[in-house]
Amino acid sequence: MRTLRTSADVSAPVRRTVSRRLGLIAVCTLLFLTFLDNTIVSVALGDIQSRLSAGVQSLQWVVNAYALTFASAMLLAGALGDKIGQRGVMFAGAGVFCAGSVICAVAPDTTVLVAGRAVMGLGAAASEPGTLAMIRYMYPVRGERARATGVWAAVSGLALALGPVIGGIIVGLSDWRWIFWFNLFFGVVAVSIAAVVVPPVPSTRGRRIDLVGGLLGAGSLALLVFGVLRGEVDGFGAWHVVVLLGACVVLAFVFLWWQFHASEPLIPPRFLRTGAFVVPNIVAFATYFGTFAVFFFAALYLNIVVGYGGLRIALQFIPMMTVMIVASLLTGRWIARTGARRPVAFGCLVFAIGLLLSDATLTRHPSYVPLAASLALTGLGIGITVVPTAFEAMSAVPVDRAGMASSAVNTSREIGAVTGTAILGAIVNAGLVSHATTALDALGWSNLKDFVVSAILNGGASLGGPLSQASPEIQKLVDTLYDAFGQGLHTALVLSASLVFLAGVLAVAARGRRPAEQETEETALGHLHLPS
Repeated sequence: MRTLRTSADVSAPVRRTVSRRLGLIAVCTLLFLTFLDNTIVSVALGDIQSRLSAGVQSLQWVVNAYALTFASAMLLAGALGDKIGQRGVMFAGAGVFCAGSVICAVAPDTTVLVAGRAVMGLGAAASEPGTLAMIRYMYPVRGERARATGVWAAVSGLALALGPVIGGIIVGLSDWRWIFWFNLFFGVVAVSIAAVVVPPVPSTRGRRIDLVGGLLGAGSLALLVFGVLRGEVDGFGAWHVVVLLGACVVLAFVFLWWQFHASEPLIPPRFLRTGAFVVPNIVAFATYFGTFAVFFFAALYLNIVVGYGGLRIALQFIPMMTVMIVASLLTGRWIARTGARRPVAFGCLVFAIGLLLSDATLTRHPSYVPLAASLALTGLGIGITVVPTAFEAMSAVPVDRAGMASSAVNTSREIGAVTGTAILGAIVNAGLVSHATTALDALGWSNLKDFVVSAILNGGASLGGPLSQASPEIQKLVDTLYDAFGQGLHTALVLSASLVFLAGVLAVAARGRRPAEQETEETALGHLHLPS
């Protein structure tokens, strides 16, 4: 028989000196730490390459190892938090994250560095679901929870934006190893603060963990992430990529079958049948698919084709990031007044329009104001959309399933980011290779085909700069590749806009009873007493 109980000190009221606002600040600080590492390492790859003599594929895995373990382990970590307490799992995850940071900081070669990044991803997978689940506990009233979720979403956006900035400053002042020492210091401070101000929460020790389901889910997600990452480099028609993605589909079907037949499944089937739970996860996937399309490919285009440096790119994106963060904060208040349906529909529409306008203004010689305005509109859509998706997914489940819901929506976001970058990257690469091959054949330089294709796929030296001044023929080749990049970027942004728009339509059309809405505030809190 399932029982809901708390650790020893939960039955007594939390001391009045500990406020929910301090608790929210603490969990958002932990969220900032794990989200920061999605982007902070990207600016250090050049320094890592020179100091460790790293190859291109090793550098790719420095980034991808974190995403692989982060995305694949979250579902199981969320279920573990529901069983033994989100607070403890969140702190343990932060500890593993810090341990992985130490491994990276002292790594003598890229093999150890990649292993450390994988450990960091596991720690982040255990820590991040708890940051959103704790908001479900601390703010049982829908209106207050909506505003708190807005803060949570704003912090995640801020972390993504500041990652390259903080990483660039650290590498500029020292070297890449200090990025990971920074992670350790920040993590220790964040956990120390959270240990004081975040209250204990109920656990469901009578419920068994669906270990089989957790392993099946983690396996299918790992195959998906690994498959799309290889597909970006080798092409999605490569036999090993087809095998990986095929195995992912098979394992995913086995996972779903098990969820409908297990006595205590990882994700109870009643939630899989409920639009109020499923649709927010679909929207979360689409949102981050589109978000990383504009973050990654637009910035890359501005750097490679337009010739902007890091500072100018940052200045171009500042309006977008500012609007996104402010929109997240204000959307929580909007949801508190009207509910989530209107904000998510409006956010998806604005997001899609912003992507299309960004596509129109991203030219070989862009003007600052039109492009900044288009990106700002995109940021407005992102900021509005992220909050109701997280809020609805959490509101669709009872409080003792908060970890499961949090891990599901965060997994959807992470998978959207990874697959978006990989699939759209494969589209861009395919266009570049096709145009390069045609141009080389026309110039009679077929013997250079392998070199140029390798440079495109593996990040070789730029074909611009001094080379572009060597001869009219090379200038023509460079222009052809730049045009191909522009066409690939156009495809990526239009595809992302279409996906986001369809997700918004689905959110409007979906109907589904929220099982958690039947809870009273007292039921949701159990024995947890929080100060106002």
